[in-house]
Amino acid sequence: MIIGLDIGTSSAKAVAFDYEGNILSQHSVPYPILNPSEGWYEQDPEIVYAACIESIRYVMINLRQSRAEIPKPVCISVSSAMHGLIAVDSAGQPLSNCIIWADRRSENIAVALEASEMGRLLYQQTGTPIHPMSLLCKLMWIKSNDQKLFAQSHKFIGIKEFLFYRLFGVYVVDHSIASATGLFDIHHLTWSDQALSLAGISEEQLASPVPVDYILNMPSREIAALMHIPEDTPFVIGGSDGCLANLGVGAISPGVASVTVGTSGAIRVASSQANQEKKQRLFTYLLRPNEYIIGGAVNNGGVLRNWFRDNFLCEFTQMEADGDPSAVLNALVDSVVPGAEGLIFLPYLTGERAPHWNSNAKGVYFGIQLHHGRAHFARAMMEGMLFAIYSVGLALEENTGPIHTIFASGGLARSSLLVQMLADIFNKPVFTKNTVESSAWGAALIGLEALGIQGGEPTIKNKQTEEKQDTEHCYKPSAEHHAVYIKNFQKFEHLYHILEGEF
Repeated sequence: MIIGLDIGTSSAKAVAFDYEGNILSQHSVPYPILNPSEGWYEQDPEIVYAACIESIRYVMINLRQSRAEIPKPVCISVSSAMHGLIAVDSAGQPLSNCIIWADRRSENIAVALEASEMGRLLYQQTGTPIHPMSLLCKLMWIKSNDQKLFAQSHKFIGIKEFLFYRLFGVYVVDHSIASATGLFDIHHLTWSDQALSLAGISEEQLASPVPVDYILNMPSREIAALMHIPEDTPFVIGGSDGCLANLGVGAISPGVASVTVGTSGAIRVASSQANQEKKQRLFTYLLRPNEYIIGGAVNNGGVLRNWFRDNFLCEFTQMEADGDPSAVLNALVDSVVPGAEGLIFLPYLTGERAPHWNSNAKGVYFGIQLHHGRAHFARAMMEGMLFAIYSVGLALEENTGPIHTIFASGGLARSSLLVQMLADIFNKPVFTKNTVESSAWGAALIGLEALGIQGGEPTIKNKQTEEKQDTEHCYKPSAEHHAVYIKNFQKFEHLYHILEGEF
């Protein structure tokens, strides 16, 4: 057994897999996103740390309750969301909350830097677009706006570094997470002197970069007991959730893309070369040396579904389990034809990252007529979310070549309606695996590699024959629906450019 721990935006999830990728047990512990000021988005690192420990503990408890013989984890390997920043003192105690990817407080700094020659140089060097999400811009903001915090800080770290320091007493960051900071030279695998100078910090104020297969053994009997794991259990540092999602679904060949939609969304492909486009639309993150994950993230994924459900399906939230609001929302969407009869939605409720990198972007419904009802607004909302991902996909094809196959994961993959819409909009086949826990499985694969254990593809066993069956489901695109979608998408793109100045 191997455990993949996925530290996400909305929860920490531990998943116990066998070596074939079958899920033996899983447990998720949610935590809140704090919004202390307009455009500020944070999380309490202590709460996230506790959620990581609790998720592993419950997985082990569940296994003990459901199995006569409890398998021991050969290791625990970690996936994490990117772009988090925590200031800590010399004792490793947090001086700030974790400023997460959605935070926009450094927007003015990012806009000015992006337009400069230094911004263009750093984009080519680090692979990270100049944007408020990056640690570079966040650090520049703290240096200018919170000089007391800046002066008191011993280290600036992310949430995974915080976890590993608590567990092992060392500051280490994997190359994959480091490559998303805007501070890391992805070509030489070192911190960038130019970025550090701009941020006003030294290399010693950051964690030490290590490969994704770096291993540390659990030294604390007390912490191990809390998690119900043996003392000396190996922990593999793993990588970022996006890169590991590609590995987890097998999207590591040219022309094969991974689309993940959780709270936010992203589309990514693997490449042996870093992206060098001048428009700064796409990121280039590291999975392993000479193995890059290129793509773009959109801010507004599952957060849109939750917004619509909570504000426009209020009466259903009080219903019993058989009145699941998500099922109600899907039924509403499915009751309207593709194209929402001309209603178009720009989904930028929390600004936007790729391909526009415009934190000022806003949400817009366009083309409202008398015959449009709640179901039309629901359908247009879903289509707008996928149009945003499609626009990143087009930029990706410009730079890395045609995409012929898509694998869907995250919450998206649980909805056959949404996956079919994705296939129709892209006009490409979309596959889903028997598990949508792609980041956790990607982390597990890195862990197995680090230990020299051969991992396989997830399998489904037939109880009668015990034969392995196909673990993928294919959604084939409808050319008729694609033709409708592409007309709306062209208007969608045109509307953004018309309104960009108004945002």
